[in-house]
Amino acid sequence: MSGQTFDVVVIGAGPVGEVAAERAARGGLKVALVEHERFGGECSYWACIPSKALLRPGNLLAAAKRVPGVPAGDRLDSAAVFARRDWFTGKGDDSGQVDWARGAGIEPVRGHGVLTGEREVTVDGDRVLTARHAVIVCTGSVPSKPSIPGLDTIRPWGSREATSASAVPGRLGVLGGGVVGVEMAQAFASLGSEVHLVITGERPLPRNAAFAGDLVLHGLREAGVYVHTESGVERVAAGPGGIELTLKDGGTLVVDEFLVATGRRPATAGLGLESLGVAAGRALEVDDTGRVSAVDGGWLFAAGDVTGRAPLTHQGKYGARAAGDTVAALAAGKPVPGEPWSRFTATADHHAVPQVVFTDPEVAAVGLADARPGSPDRVVDIDIAVAGSSLHADGYTGKARMVVDPERNVLLGVTFVGQDVAELLHSATIAIVGEVPLDRLWHAVPSFPTISEVWLRLLEAYGL
Repeated sequence: MSGQTFDVVVIGAGPVGEVAAERAARGGLKVALVEHERFGGECSYWACIPSKALLRPGNLLAAAKRVPGVPAGDRLDSAAVFARRDWFTGKGDDSGQVDWARGAGIEPVRGHGVLTGEREVTVDGDRVLTARHAVIVCTGSVPSKPSIPGLDTIRPWGSREATSASAVPGRLGVLGGGVVGVEMAQAFASLGSEVHLVITGERPLPRNAAFAGDLVLHGLREAGVYVHTESGVERVAAGPGGIELTLKDGGTLVVDEFLVATGRRPATAGLGLESLGVAAGRALEVDDTGRVSAVDGGWLFAAGDVTGRAPLTHQGKYGARAAGDTVAALAAGKPVPGEPWSRFTATADHHAVPQVVFTDPEVAAVGLADARPGSPDRVVDIDIAVAGSSLHADGYTGKARMVVDPERNVLLGVTFVGQDVAELLHSATIAIVGEVPLDRLWHAVPSFPTISEVWLRLLEAYGL
């Protein structure tokens, strides 16, 4: 076996691992970054980036049709859409990310890293990396596969197969009403597939405000997606005409491809956690600095989906900044303030997690989706009906909600649903994180005529 010693070893070179490694290196530490697939990770090649590249053309075509005078065809050029997607993903070439790591003073290490002892990572069984200070686990998440009879007799799509497809299936079945399910259903419908989306509830996006799911459901159907609500897939079989799906509501479908989008789980299996007394397959519980609470000695950290805290790329990178800075400060013998909202603590995970669903209409939400049970919280709902929205699109339909703590006079949550509302979200996030009093927020005057004027209407509806 060969061996090397570093100050920090990071396992997982997706966006989260890259940030953790960069922050530690910026603190003057010698860092190794271990990756068994592609540097750049899930988000860059199979998730956030390619999925949005597939969604944007369909959303743009729909937007063009809402404004008279704009020439718009009836269909997309799927080959061009896939080619643009491939440009963003580099067709899987991660050499640029490897070069970036080296340029940042980070040593890229290809191979499967396993924890084999305290501050020790063994790569591919024969290369031992020893960390003087810390190991940071940033291995992300993997799809959860449901137990459906017959599923193992076909080759179902997961999110990776959907976002990396190079052809448009004539008929696509999608199971799951979460973000991946609704985004990919709409993307492939815009590309020309006959899409059947099967969900268990009466509306998609059950974790969001109910009106968000209702508006997205309407948008999906307007885009030509057949949505089978309050159902599920009872069994799957390979038939002569395609993949046969028997639905829980008694119906049947025959499709050419079947996308299973039923959630993800932390990627902790195969990391050697058992050798540290930690059960594999579960989330690594961490404190707000990223330190893994179940391992003694304070040397093991984690960030991103693997922690189960807020499984979003941007939130994982936020946690990675806290973890990398904490490790660097401890290595330098500097104090690490553990109070909320310090640069070393990922406090926002508990209060202000923003997320955009890039369907048509978009859903942009941060903080609470509804009032807390038994609380005095006030919920204000309005239509997005301002000059900016009317100019943006004929027949613009959208809604906005704010959840207010009237005792502290601050926002707890905001939800926007409508075309092109994603860029409104950061203002809501700032208001929540900064605990801006509503009577001060009243003085943040929105420009006219923009959709941001919805902020004024929300505050007026609250009584200001």
